[in-house]
Amino acid sequence: MSDLIDDPKAGENAPEFSVSEISGVVKRMIEGEFSHVRIRGEIGRVSRPASGHIYLDLKDDRAVLAAVIWKGVAARLRTAPEQGLEVVATGRLTTFPGQSRYQMVIEDIAPAGIGALMAMLEKRRKTLQAEGLFDPARKVDIPYLPTVIGVVTSPSGAVIRDILHRLRDRFPSKVLIWPVAVQGEKSAGEVAAAIAGFNALDPGGVIPRPDVIIVARGGGSVEDLWSFNEEIVVRAAAASSIPLISAVGHETDTTLIDHAADVRAPTPSAAAELAVPVRAELLVHLSGLETRRLRALSQAIERRQQRLRDVARALPRPRDLIEAQGQRLDFVASRLTTSLGRSVQKRRLDLSEKAAGLRPQVLARLVQQRSIDITALAARLSLVAKSTISTRWQKLGALDRLHQTLGYKETLKRGYTVVRDSAGLVLDSRSAAADAQAFDLEFHDGNLAAVPVGATRTRTARRKSTDDQGDLF
Repeated sequence: MSDLIDDPKAGENAPEFSVSEISGVVKRMIEGEFSHVRIRGEIGRVSRPASGHIYLDLKDDRAVLAAVIWKGVAARLRTAPEQGLEVVATGRLTTFPGQSRYQMVIEDIAPAGIGALMAMLEKRRKTLQAEGLFDPARKVDIPYLPTVIGVVTSPSGAVIRDILHRLRDRFPSKVLIWPVAVQGEKSAGEVAAAIAGFNALDPGGVIPRPDVIIVARGGGSVEDLWSFNEEIVVRAAAASSIPLISAVGHETDTTLIDHAADVRAPTPSAAAELAVPVRAELLVHLSGLETRRLRALSQAIERRQQRLRDVARALPRPRDLIEAQGQRLDFVASRLTTSLGRSVQKRRLDLSEKAAGLRPQVLARLVQQRSIDITALAARLSLVAKSTISTRWQKLGALDRLHQTLGYKETLKRGYTVVRDSAGLVLDSRSAAADAQAFDLEFHDGNLAAVPVGATRTRTARRKSTDDQGDLF
């Protein structure tokens, strides 16, 4: 201030400052005095422009303070600013010379007490419930006997030891552990990534895909369990195609992942009990089922044996059946010899009758008679053929004479002429002859060439001198 504001000398006016100079002085004074402050208030208006920065108002019942959260800080915040939420903001005060106002640059933000956390939790629960993420119809049953169990938890805590111990006592199974932070800034992202990672495994791959997932954490305060209330974790649990058991905190602790999970377990140990049955109890149950199966099988066999004995009483003795058929066979066999003899004698008699007609003398007479018949038939065919041929020749001669009489040659002898053009086509009308350049006239005693009137006289004279036939036209 001493550099800018000098004591005016007697008789001189006060010094003058530019707007930028006085704004810079105020800015340095405020930032120097309030370089680190914590302010409690209720979030009012919240604006998120495309730049990624967040602009909001902190207010109480008497004043409003403008605040800004830069893009890089906003991405790291554990608590997203929401209108109506009471928070404690940590940062520094500065000025914005463009509008002559002061504002707070927020570097961290947290709910102001348990009441604010619960209010934000309830608001988030209602929002996610309205989207249907907690709908019971979306939940699936836990498999009765999973082959592989995926566990999302801290690998160094007591929780994983309790789960493995309970699984070993009840039913030893394959366990895949996805280590995550169960508290802190990175916890929510790691838990959500672990759930999505188990779902992304291929069935039958190198790393087996779990049949059920357990998300577990020990007890703690609301702040300690807050990671499992984050929206990213809840959405990952709701989107899991693998059945998911939530085991976060103690029996009295409730987080939003409990609503999205398929089954909620009061403790991590209880989650292991829900995941697998008791092997000893299962063996006893299977033993009982085997005993019942054998007893039922024995009773069924005994009932069928008794039924067979009852039915067998109504059946004849096998010896009686064989003896009756044997007697019938003996009777048929005795008749077979006589029948065969009679059949052979009858066949011999038939053969003798047929052979009588096949003697050489009979066959010779039959051949002679057939030869006479064939000769007579040939003579008759020859006479018929000659008569038919003569008739056909007579008809053919008559047709030829008729053709000669009706042909155009005979017509030419009566004084008619056939006129053709140079291509040899017959001209049968005056219009057809008008286009011709030359004619060929056929008489009964020969042809004569001619040209129409108007044709070149030289050509006509040459033809006259050559043919010495004159000009028809």
